[in-house]
Amino acid sequence: LTASAPIFPLNQRRKTIIVTKGQEVVIECKPQASPKPTITWKKGDKALRESKRITILPHGSLRILNASKSDEGRYLCQGVNVFGSAEIVASVSVKEPTRIELTPKKIELTVGESVVLSCKALHDSTLDVTFYWTLNGQPIDFEKEGGHFESIKAQASSADLMIRNILLMHAGRYGCRVQTAADTVSDETELLVRGPPGPPGVVIVEEITDTTATLSWSPGADNHSPISLYNLQARSPFSLGWQTVKTVPDVISGDMESAMAVELNPWVEYEFRVVATNKIGTGDPSAPSRMIRTNEAVPKTPPANVSGRSGRRHELVIAWEPVSEEFQNGEGFGYIVAFRPNGTRGWKEKMVTSSDASKFIYRDESVPPLTPFEVKVGVYNNKGDGPFSPIVVICSAEGEPTAAPIDVKATSLSVSEILVAWKHIKESLGRPQGFEVGYWKDMEQEEAAEKVKTEGNESSILLTGLEGNTLYHLTVRAYNAAGYGPPSTAVRAATKKSPPSQAPSNIMWIQDGSHVSLGWEPVRPLANESDVMGYKVLFRQEGQSNSQVIETQKTSAVVLLPDVGVYIIEVCAVSEGGDGTASPQIRVPSFSGKVTLTFGRVAIIAVLINPIILYLKKMFSQFSS
Repeated sequence: LTASAPIFPLNQRRKTIIVTKGQEVVIECKPQASPKPTITWKKGDKALRESKRITILPHGSLRILNASKSDEGRYLCQGVNVFGSAEIVASVSVKEPTRIELTPKKIELTVGESVVLSCKALHDSTLDVTFYWTLNGQPIDFEKEGGHFESIKAQASSADLMIRNILLMHAGRYGCRVQTAADTVSDETELLVRGPPGPPGVVIVEEITDTTATLSWSPGADNHSPISLYNLQARSPFSLGWQTVKTVPDVISGDMESAMAVELNPWVEYEFRVVATNKIGTGDPSAPSRMIRTNEAVPKTPPANVSGRSGRRHELVIAWEPVSEEFQNGEGFGYIVAFRPNGTRGWKEKMVTSSDASKFIYRDESVPPLTPFEVKVGVYNNKGDGPFSPIVVICSAEGEPTAAPIDVKATSLSVSEILVAWKHIKESLGRPQGFEVGYWKDMEQEEAAEKVKTEGNESSILLTGLEGNTLYHLTVRAYNAAGYGPPSTAVRAATKKSPPSQAPSNIMWIQDGSHVSLGWEPVRPLANESDVMGYKVLFRQEGQSNSQVIETQKTSAVVLLPDVGVYIIEVCAVSEGGDGTASPQIRVPSFSGKVTLTFGRVAIIAVLINPIILYLKKMFSQFSS
């Protein structure tokens, strides 16, 4: 080894040691030197005397047992060999030991309640304290506990733990640890949480019949409140989730571990589970049992709502609501349809083998239309025949209508509309469900006819979307579920010519306050357009959509503007084919108090006499010159 003077590592150099009364103090003194140095200790300026309580350990460190206030002070350790010496200094401070009190000591609470744990520290006034909270020895992470835990620093020497809305998972040992520079102390309290029972153990299906299942299970945790009763629940492909089932016994007490589910449906797949209840509430259900199927049985549920349906002549159509698979009770399910003419004795029966069937059609050429029959529908499966539905009386199908509508009339209303009206002979066979109108253009074949239907006893229909100035042929026929009746004799009607495409032109107007006098050139329709029957003047306040209308057969009018504001005025021709193209709009301010001359647009309230028109023309002529 290389010879060297003593030297102390950095971690042994000057330090302050804080302990509490009664603790052991060890001040390290392990200089590095060769040869091995001689160690001496001083307290203050005096050499340290060893005793039973104060000893120098073989490697040079100083140990003080059962520290007291008298041990406080400055300690010096010196190492010396032939090459030199070195020393370290340490200060020892002895404090009063820290004591804590955690309350309450044992707590019993119910799920949903809250509690505050208080931790108080009695400590040396010169020391700072830090509080830590644990659950079952693990630090509580306040940020990850969903708001259930909150640490509250009430005072410098105390802290509280708030536990809100307690859950079963919050039961356990809660610890408060207090740490100072001199010592660390802790205390614990036990929190017991009462709650609804835990889920029962595995559910076993012991025995199965067509309507019952015997179940057994093992009890789950009672969570510090005895289990008072159990409920059995079942689920099938036909149920809305889990449903509580009837049992034997009716009430399953908390000390039982088996019971029978009753009133199940035959040949249905079920899962079962068990739910426990105590004074606190109902707990989580057990895991579902394995799926089982109850045994087959004779069906007990007949079809509902047996009734007649429309059909063709010589048919008897019997309809019903199919029986749900839940109530078919076994394989090979089908229907037995029984029927007989009303007032007779023997039943005629037909088998319908499809479980999804909802009707049966019996056809017999000898059956007159609307003949009353008694009918009933039964059920069967591989186990045997079930019950029949109640007897109902229905009628065989009526025939298709036999008479064509009469007094068919077609009236042209506009360029695109024809009104068709007719009468029906009520005494004809086959009650009409409605009527069908066929219409086609002249020079076209009837096979190309467009068709439109009415329902019920309508006796007219308005055809729209037709071509203008076009001749149409029209027929009407009745129809029902059995088919169509014969068509009426064809009638003809021509749509009106199109309205004039030319708008009123050269509109002149003069305003005197709220009165606007208008004049315009007459509209001359083209050869393929309807004749002009008169004119409409439309006027509305700017910003509004509804116009007021004045009609006249002349080419002039006076409009009285009712309110203050700007008005929009326009003029169009009126014809059999409808309203023609409107003139460009005129914007007129009302109540201006001035007479205004301009070319523009129109609206009407009173008919202008010819002198006014002449006056307007004269004024316009003077104005233009």
